Amino acid sequence: MSNSTFEKKQVVGTSKKSVSDAIESVVKQYSASNPVYWFEVTEIRGRVTQTGEIEYQVTVNLGQKTN
Repeated sequence: MSNSTFEKKQVVGTSKKSVSDAIESVVKQYSASNPVYWFEVTEIRGRVTQTGEIEYQVTVNLGQKTN
């Protein structure tokens, strides 16, 4: 059996569509360079823009294998 090591990155994603879309965009963006093995949503929040649009914001921890 081999041991694995993972790096944990904390990233904030945004979307004007949904919380799910914000999470998905972060995971896809970081998977392009190094596969994401797991993710954990630690915060969900939002803001209202000056034009009245809602922007969803999520803080996501990503687990990526280092070896």
